[in-house]
Amino acid sequence: MRTFGVEEELLIVDPESGMLLALADLMLPSLVPPNQAAARVLAGQQPVHEGGADFSYELKLEQIETQTRPCLDYPELLRQLRQGRALADRAARAHGGRVAALATSPQGAATHLTPKQRYMTMQERFGLTVRNQLTCGLHVHTFVETPEEGVAVMDRIRDKLAVLIALSANSPYWNGAETGFESYRTQAWNRWPGSGPTMIFGSLPIYRRVVTRLVESGVLLDEGMIYFDARLCRQHPTVEVRVADVCLRSEDAALIAVIVRALVESASREWNDGVDPAPVPTLLLRMAAWQASNCGLRGELLDFGTFTPAPAAEVVRALVDFVAPVLEEQGELELVREGVDRILAEGTGSQLQRGPFRDGGLAAVVERAVEVTTQGTAAGEGSSLGRARRG
Repeated sequence: MRTFGVEEELLIVDPESGMLLALADLMLPSLVPPNQAAARVLAGQQPVHEGGADFSYELKLEQIETQTRPCLDYPELLRQLRQGRALADRAARAHGGRVAALATSPQGAATHLTPKQRYMTMQERFGLTVRNQLTCGLHVHTFVETPEEGVAVMDRIRDKLAVLIALSANSPYWNGAETGFESYRTQAWNRWPGSGPTMIFGSLPIYRRVVTRLVESGVLLDEGMIYFDARLCRQHPTVEVRVADVCLRSEDAALIAVIVRALVESASREWNDGVDPAPVPTLLLRMAAWQASNCGLRGELLDFGTFTPAPAAEVVRALVDFVAPVLEEQGELELVREGVDRILAEGTGSQLQRGPFRDGGLAAVVERAVEVTTQGTAAGEGSSLGRARRG
């Protein structure tokens, strides 16, 4: 069974007004061990540790990233996700704020760039894209034996990733406005030039060549701006799937991670069996992602086999059926079926946000999100993704 881990980006908010608070620079130093300095963290882009959990700065001071250690199963990953949220929330409370697992901010407000040289260079280069950028994603890392296996996996999961956008959708509001989308984060994020679905690479040398050419184009600052929907992680032996919104409920985040791991394992087996990737044009993948972003689970998605419209529930269940052999071997099939049925019945985070909005407006949306974000949190241990391995 492959190890897997998760990075979550969380908003920092005023629990009463729902407005954003630029507290990351105050929160993170309080989580740094005594022998470390906040300035060192800022300069070196290193995560900081509190009680074993990992946290790091993001582009804006109104958000914070939590990171789990490599896990082998759903219960351990869920425990670590809840621990990270609880510790981040505790740090925010010390400065009058809270954390909320919202993929975009319902309330409109000016944001503040984290004072790192790289971010300041990005703002000079990308202007309004950086000034407007404040999105929170769920990034799932799954162990791969070699980079060659990682590229083979990316080639074989690319046609299914849009379903994860719909399943995780948690961003219907953007800067004070109803967007008409279930995952507006997907729309906002894809303004970056290195983002989105990719071609079929076919081999590690071709993947490396494409990445090199993109950086050499001068459009991207560095390889860190390779924001593909799925990419090889530079620091760890993992494939990193980056399409999902941060989930309002921690159990949804853990569920999506389990599905991603099953997709990676299924794709690896296809590669070993000589099964070619589905030759789906990248433009169709963009259409599928746009549809998932727009409709979530409320309407139709593009079926990942035919890329024609089909009811969202059918497409999501078809994805579970596709990875069912792996899930069954790993004892996770019932858990995933029940989890998917729960999301289909109760709604995604995006759908859950709309109830409080009808009753109390955007401030009520954030207030309720704060409550749900930390539900079930408990103390525990975590550590970095750097120890990712096969168990």
